Amino acid sequence: MDHNPIDKDKITETPSTLPYAHHVGSPVIKPMDKGKTKGKALAAMEQQTHMQMEQIKEQIELLATQAKAIQDRIEISEKIYLADMGFEPLISHVYYLYERNNGTWVLSMIAPQEWGRSKPFSQFVSAVRLLADHTWELIDLDN
Repeated sequence: MDHNPIDKDKITETPSTLPYAHHVGSPVIKPMDKGKTKGKALAAMEQQTHMQMEQIKEQIELLATQAKAIQDRIEISEKIYLADMGFEPLISHVYYLYERNNGTWVLSMIAPQEWGRSKPFSQFVSAVRLLADHTWELIDLDN
């Protein structure tokens, strides 16, 4: 009667499925440090999502700036179309919006520095350019 001294619970017929080397010549199998792997993955995810959030934030700021510029064009266009003007404005030409003492507006072809000492208006509002869509663009006179 042959008796096998190796316990059947301690052997396998498929050694390739074992989580450890099953004989001396087997390659070393080190268990994966799941905490370290998850930590690296989490750090990479946080870096990537932070980058994407910053890009979205920049896009939102750009859109807000563009929306403000459009709102400014609407406001100045409304003032200009309520203003007195003794001429027909031409597209792409620069004009000057003034406010009178009585609170009404007037559109002029004369720049503020061209009036000399006699300024017939209470204040200069803005330099503007008529755009092709018949809205008005605010012009920065400092540039």
